[in-house]
Amino acid sequence: MTGAATRSYISPHLMPDRPPAPAPLDDPEPDDPETPPTHELAADGPGLPDLSGLPIAGITRRRVGFLIAALLSAWVVIAFARQVGDASSAGVKVQAMEAQNAELVNRVAALEREHELIQRQEYIEQQARGYGLGTTGEIPFTLAAVPSLPPDAPGSAAVRLGGRSDRPGPLEAWLSLLFGPSP
Repeated sequence: MTGAATRSYISPHLMPDRPPAPAPLDDPEPDDPETPPTHELAADGPGLPDLSGLPIAGITRRRVGFLIAALLSAWVVIAFARQVGDASSAGVKVQAMEAQNAELVNRVAALEREHELIQRQEYIEQQARGYGLGTTGEIPFTLAAVPSLPPDAPGSAAVRLGGRSDRPGPLEAWLSLLFGPSP
């Protein structure tokens, strides 16, 4: 009995208050090359437990299912966020188009006013005088080529009305502030 396991059975009529125990599992055939006998696995060392009954740590069907569900949920959330972003950008585009439409309405109104103006007889006569097509009593004239005004001419932007033209520069202003006014 060195290699064989002993089996003992308890008859169910000796213990009436307990349910019958399940039948023990048969040992695999020693001829079966797929599964080695359990006594060889447990005989690796004295007192070592038999680990053949423990599940293998790794990817199980349940974990794969959770992973697929998580990926699907993330995809749905990302797709929903993208749709919300597209709707938001569409709202901004609508507001921009409304502003452009309001601007175009104003521009069309201005062009209609200009069209009414150029249809008036006074405007037509004024433009005709610019081409020398006035009435018979009018004398056409043009201004001769005149030189440009100097930068300090009266009325120019360089000299303001009532302004001083002898203002000190920034360096002179700092020196007068530090050392007093110059004589």
